Amino acid sequence: MQSKRQGEGTRTFSLLDRIFNVGPLLSPTQLKRLNEHKYSCQSASILEPFMQKWWNWVVQQLPLWLAPNLITITGLFVNIVTSLILVYYSPDGKQEAPSFAPLLCALGIFIYQTLDAIDGKQARRTGSSSPLGELFDHGCDSLSTVFVALAACLTVGLGAEPWWMFFQCFTGFTLFYCAHWQTYVSGTLRFGKVDVTEAQFGIITLHMITFFFGRDVWEIHFPVLELEIKFIVSILVNALGFYTFCTEYIMIILNGGAGRNGSTIAGTSVISPAIPFAFVVVPAYIIACKSEDHIFEQHPALYILAFGLVAAKVTNRLVVAHMTRSEMEYLDSILLGPLLLFLNQYFNNFFSEYWVLWACLILATWDLTRYCRCVCLEIARHLCIQVFRIVPKPPSATTNSTVVPSAAGPAAPAAHVLTTPIQASSSANGSRNGRHRQK
Repeated sequence: MQSKRQGEGTRTFSLLDRIFNVGPLLSPTQLKRLNEHKYSCQSASILEPFMQKWWNWVVQQLPLWLAPNLITITGLFVNIVTSLILVYYSPDGKQEAPSFAPLLCALGIFIYQTLDAIDGKQARRTGSSSPLGELFDHGCDSLSTVFVALAACLTVGLGAEPWWMFFQCFTGFTLFYCAHWQTYVSGTLRFGKVDVTEAQFGIITLHMITFFFGRDVWEIHFPVLELEIKFIVSILVNALGFYTFCTEYIMIILNGGAGRNGSTIAGTSVISPAIPFAFVVVPAYIIACKSEDHIFEQHPALYILAFGLVAAKVTNRLVVAHMTRSEMEYLDSILLGPLLLFLNQYFNNFFSEYWVLWACLILATWDLTRYCRCVCLEIARHLCIQVFRIVPKPPSATTNSTVVPSAAGPAAPAAHVLTTPIQASSSANGSRNGRHRQK
């Protein structure tokens, strides 16, 4: 009986350790399965083939010492900064920002799209492809989704109708999560004809229209429907998103997974990933509805950022679960921020909701940053690589290495073309939209 209680106590502490990120985040079993991970992607993008010449030209201008992950995070930094400039000038989405703000957002998205597309090409040029690159790429995409969706709503003035803005942003978060949910189920990341690349160009178009004609153009009433243009655009985007949700995601999920007896690749229920994301969306909606200070209506950008970062971490954990073929925990330490907002409302707003929301954002930023840093470092140590540097591997650490003639003697391994079994089987960086494939 005593040993049974000790076993239950050990399991309890183990669960708490995983929830609050105490100790190593990845177990030896997960790291071993990471070695066996093979990237699989199917893409039918309309615009991507036309962009390949541009992406191929850009990557040829880069030095071979430049690490792919450094390219990815540079694009993310540019995207975040340009989006925050728009947030700074229009935090509530009601006041019009200077004309240069939407122009910078459009430029930031294009730069991020380009750098996100060429990081995989750079990885192949330098022989530095790894599972870490795939994880890093998807992690940056999850963050980019938050800022791109928010900036798109601000540029058309959806802040005047905050609940339209709420629905639009969380639709974007949900679609991105579902893309990786069906990957966790089927083992293959799928993109339709109108997907990420097309969505990015669509949002760039919104920013450019605002730049040339001003934000008032979105308030013009469409003559037949008697709706403002911004609402018509929002309806069309959501309709397209719903079509993608049904045809690309839900049908695949409900048809059964690639695991045993139709389970996920980790052997878990195909419906189970819905629970962690529900712990983000449902509290976000309830807290906004129950707020006596109308915290969401008054500070929509701050609210979307806080819960967007929570959604980004849950998505990152789903990607890790997919790549390591492991079960995804339902609870996470980043949910502490939404819990603080809920408890503050329960106790009749003992603290100002505005400052609790700021605390939620700061906590989410710290928790997400810490999680991503720890996971990247653990994987880098396991693979004997560095996150932001290309480290030549010794000949003994490689198999089937390509050799080049050496004027000084026998043929020697070329540092920039060495490949390992992991690298050969996993096109890691720039994996979004099938850009890992040779063109």
